[in-house]
Amino acid sequence: MADEIRAEMVANVWKVVTAPGATVAEGDTLVILESMKMEIPVIAEHDGTVSRLAVSEGDVVQEGDLIAVIDG
Repeated sequence: MADEIRAEMVANVWKVVTAPGATVAEGDTLVILESMKMEIPVIAEHDGTVSRLAVSEGDVVQEGDLIAVIDG
């Protein structure tokens, strides 16, 4: 089953920590967003493999935008 990770707020993609094909565990950081000088980690909600990464460093995401897809 695929799990879509979506942005919870408008933010800049400050750092991409993972890559497509990477194996992640629940709680691993996928991407770090920046909003209002705060760093917000986006974490994996379950174990799996990153099948799609929809953002790059420097992108601006809107609330609800797709960040990553994890197959697990």
